[in-house]
Amino acid sequence: MKTIILILLAFCINWCIAQEAQFTFVFLNTRTDKPELPKEELDQLMQGHLANIRRLVKEGKMIMAGPFDGGGGIFIMNSNSVDSVKNWLKTDPGIQAERWRLEYFPYIPRVGSACTAKEDAEMVQYQFIRYTSNITKFNVQKAGETFKKHDDYLKQIIKTGNVVAEGIFPNRDGGILVMQGDVDRNLIEADPSMADAVFTIDFKKLWVMKGSFCETQ
Repeated sequence: MKTIILILLAFCINWCIAQEAQFTFVFLNTRTDKPELPKEELDQLMQGHLANIRRLVKEGKMIMAGPFDGGGGIFIMNSNSVDSVKNWLKTDPGIQAERWRLEYFPYIPRVGSACTAKEDAEMVQYQFIRYTSNITKFNVQKAGETFKKHDDYLKQIIKTGNVVAEGIFPNRDGGILVMQGDVDRNLIEADPSMADAVFTIDFKKLWVMKGSFCETQ
């Protein structure tokens, strides 16, 4: 057990880049077990949800929000305190009604960042890729090497010029990649680190206001 802890500490120091997270990344995952609601009640919840987003953005607490095709979405919050973010989001009627399963992660952007888009910005669609780490006693000894292979491969993808944002969740919690245009899943899945089963990959289509990741083009 002591050996495993030492290995985890060693590769986390390298992969987390010794940075402190500035933001909190929130996933709003669609619940398959959520109760069916009358349309009028559901519309009221969504109106309250959107109004709460606008208020939090105006207060400087939320930087950006975006839905996924098929349900769910993300927030990037202007704090590295998960407790503070949870408290801010308590006012969301949709969250109060438990319409989503929420996940919170400190977030360190490495390409792009998080910006509040202009009010008249157009909505754009990006390919959103989430890497979830799955470290077990069977692959932990390879984890440090695997994370390096993953980072090296991401650097090659970034050179294509199609990456809008890339960042990590410290504490071995994975990260995200946001790309523009048509993305070949085979390109992402060809990451040599995938062979070590340290990561699982999830692909989604994300809608955000242009400029939300501080992109200029």
